[in-house]
Amino acid sequence: MKKITIAIDGHSSCGKSTMAKDLAGAIGYIYVDTGAMYRAVTLFALRNKLFSESGVIDAEALRKKMPEVNISFKFNAEKGRPDTYLNGMRVEDEIRTMQVSERVSAVSALPFVREALVARQQRMGREKGIVMDGRDIGTVVFPDAELKIFVTASPEVRAKRRYDELKAKGMDADFDEILDNVQKRDYADSNREVSPLHCADDALVLDNSTMTIEEQNRWLMEKYREKIGL
Repeated sequence: MKKITIAIDGHSSCGKSTMAKDLAGAIGYIYVDTGAMYRAVTLFALRNKLFSESGVIDAEALRKKMPEVNISFKFNAEKGRPDTYLNGMRVEDEIRTMQVSERVSAVSALPFVREALVARQQRMGREKGIVMDGRDIGTVVFPDAELKIFVTASPEVRAKRRYDELKAKGMDADFDEILDNVQKRDYADSNREVSPLHCADDALVLDNSTMTIEEQNRWLMEKYREKIGL
């Protein structure tokens, strides 16, 4: 059976990572969460005190330290999904905190960060058989991907999902704060100068505001099977 490249883009907290992970597991493809990569760089910057008290990133200092950033993924057999590692340490939970969420858009907008991570992502997908999700996968990383999906949902629905996720992990969460963060990230992601978030012309659009995980997984599997001719 031929292998293809599957690009899943969309707004923050719209469930695209869950979709991508589940599809990759079901069809035996490699899964890469590019959002986790940008979050890992943001965590690195936080750990190295590269943000001012007002939240401004010291871009030049981060540029010099980028060679020290090593991001990898290791399969978690208990969860059935990969975890994110930064310089050999598991950071899957730390990169999902609000502290990182509030700063990741500023880091991902830096041209040198995007250039470095896009190059790594393209190397990962060279042999196809990959499901990758993010903001610019179908437009920049893999413009020739055979299957492109653009996922969206209302800001309120996405904020509630993020709130529930944090509470389930035992983390502090405030719905209004999360909703504000979602809306600010939408604007920042869509208006940055480098690789802004937008739907590729040949992408299939999925609004999953009222869908269950099972429904969206069935929808995605149908599109995959159609694409490979099953």
